[in-house]
Amino acid sequence: MQQETQQETQQKVQKISILGATGSIGKSTIDVITRHPERFSVFALTANTNIELLLQQSLICSPEYVVIADPQLFQHAKKLFAEQKLSCEVLAGHEALLQVASAEDVDIVMAAIVGGAGLLPTLAAVNAGKKVLLANKESLVMSGELFIQAANQHHAQLLPIDSEHNAIFQCLPKDFKYGELCSSGISKILLTGSGGPFLNKPLSELHQVTPDQACAHPNWDMGRKISVDSATMMNKGLEFIEARWLFGLKACDIEVVLHPQSIIHSMVQYLDGSVLAQMGNPDMRTPIAHALAYPQRIESGVAPLDFKQLADFSFTEPESARYPNLDLAMQASNAGQYATTTLNAANEVAVDAFLSGQLGFMQIAQVNEECLQRTLNHNLGNIEAVLECDRRARSLSANIIDSLCRSNNRKVGS
Repeated sequence: MQQETQQETQQKVQKISILGATGSIGKSTIDVITRHPERFSVFALTANTNIELLLQQSLICSPEYVVIADPQLFQHAKKLFAEQKLSCEVLAGHEALLQVASAEDVDIVMAAIVGGAGLLPTLAAVNAGKKVLLANKESLVMSGELFIQAANQHHAQLLPIDSEHNAIFQCLPKDFKYGELCSSGISKILLTGSGGPFLNKPLSELHQVTPDQACAHPNWDMGRKISVDSATMMNKGLEFIEARWLFGLKACDIEVVLHPQSIIHSMVQYLDGSVLAQMGNPDMRTPIAHALAYPQRIESGVAPLDFKQLADFSFTEPESARYPNLDLAMQASNAGQYATTTLNAANEVAVDAFLSGQLGFMQIAQVNEECLQRTLNHNLGNIEAVLECDRRARSLSANIIDSLCRSNNRKVGS
């Protein structure tokens, strides 16, 4: 009898592949799952180039596989892991990412690779019918309809990890049907955002913002790219697009509201006047724990809200002049898949140029807008077309940035 109980317990342990383990979401995921070794074990950890952190994580999690996305680092990684006498198999390259995302033994895939690089590994997990914890919003921004079709076809379970989408998911009725707000008694989705570190900064000073200032988010601990997107509110624009695909919404179904305290993570407004809000301290371990154990609840390591310490809740409307990227994302969402794919690619290139000192802060939106204007409307009927659109947008954005850099140098020298 005792053997049967142990066997049943063992069968309940779910194997997880964490794509993007060394990023902020990956690290938070490891923190949550190590609190519940009776429920979760790590099948694979992947990283881009951060071998040292991947090694430390492997010592903690004992994965069966580790993957370095950059194949040039394979031998170095293999040597380091061998020196630590770790039993996991070391792999490298794009195909290895797809392999650990879709492996038969995997129950859950945390899709936390930042940017367009996460599309194909996340799609591989979807095509394999996995439970996919979606932290890579770019997958839906780049290939929304194709991605949702694949999830439906292969019976993959998509659970949102972005705090806003996870909050919406928690506030929706249990019988919510994709794209049917009114029949579920819903009038509107309220998508909240903090407004980033420059919510109250004079508009005239935004062009002087440095990368370090843009990465100093007042509430959340995030990577540099996502922190810049939060400062420009492109992150909220991408979340707007993601929400439309996740829940089958029209643009008019969503209202973006600034909430600087980041305590209410998003809300659902019902036809009877009720508004349901999901609240909690700004810590990504909460939505991660929710999605990992759904429909159950588990401890996440996040301290509960102390309502006696909450000073106030404030809400404002985002200014277009302060956050032009948000407006661009909403426009792209209405224009179609080619536009959202183009915008995402342009923004990744522009943010990278800003972080490396090539572009000014407000020039990120300038690059994004020009790239959209110079891209013709065309149909993206398959993933190959999506990837080609992404490639062309990156090339065009790089040319636009080169032109701006030459112009900036002429101004300095004049």
